[in-house]
Amino acid sequence: MNLYVIDPVRIGTEQLPGGRSLGWAEWGPADGVPVLFSPGAATSRHLGFGGEVLDALGVRLISVDRPGLGASSPRPGRTFDDFVDDVRAFAGLRGLGRPLMVGNSQGAPFALACAAAGAVRALAVVSGGDEIAEPRFADALPGELRRLVDLAVLDPAAAEQAFAGFGSQAMWDMVMSGSPECDLAVYQQPAFAAAYRRALDEAFAQGAAGYARDTVLAMGRWGIGLADIAVPVDLWYGEKDSGHSPDQGAGLAMRIPGAVRHLVPEAGGAVLWTHAGQVLSTLLERAAAA
Repeated sequence: MNLYVIDPVRIGTEQLPGGRSLGWAEWGPADGVPVLFSPGAATSRHLGFGGEVLDALGVRLISVDRPGLGASSPRPGRTFDDFVDDVRAFAGLRGLGRPLMVGNSQGAPFALACAAAGAVRALAVVSGGDEIAEPRFADALPGELRRLVDLAVLDPAAAEQAFAGFGSQAMWDMVMSGSPECDLAVYQQPAFAAAYRRALDEAFAQGAAGYARDTVLAMGRWGIGLADIAVPVDLWYGEKDSGHSPDQGAGLAMRIPGAVRHLVPEAGGAVLWTHAGQVLSTLLERAAAA
């Protein structure tokens, strides 16, 4: 039995105000507690998580393609605030009320923007990409990454052009070459690898512009009011994950009022899939307590 990924049980698109399409996929009971999912870099709506626990927890997981990725229309020059607007419009169209949210990897700052704007009731950030353009990380980044971060801050247009040279195979190779063995045991499992490759191919189906814009936003200065977040936030990192945050979310947790940081022993960046039940049950409990 594959405990990491299953195919979506419902899939479609919504037409947002202005005419753009936003692609979505759902897992779990249709009448479950809505949990929006902001997925990681260059992946589409098809790569979900927690399929083995959603029914038991009563969670309706809804993954959305960010603009220019998968089935979602492009939105050149978009910002984090634009994503918040899309989430609010989508929640209204789908009758989700004010949902809960999970943000993974490069999807984390987009999810944090939703929390800062009060568009969601509670948030779990899992293996979240940190604001690596913060000056405190200047000496903690490898040279080439430092160069790209500086470019994203000083010349976003040039950075966007550079990131537009990526494709699905390059992303796969980068993840496989940079992950610890505990993550490769997940990523290279046949069913997961097939789902992940499909999600990468779909994310780049319109070209690399959507990924490039995502990456410039994530690598630059966020401008997100983290100190103004008034909803519960949990941060989850594996103790063997050194790729998403130089300090594994310690500084990020300090910037968010009331944030709870979980450092998972013997785990890496695949925490979203290896500990899906723990992440989701904690999210439900935190939302209920709030």
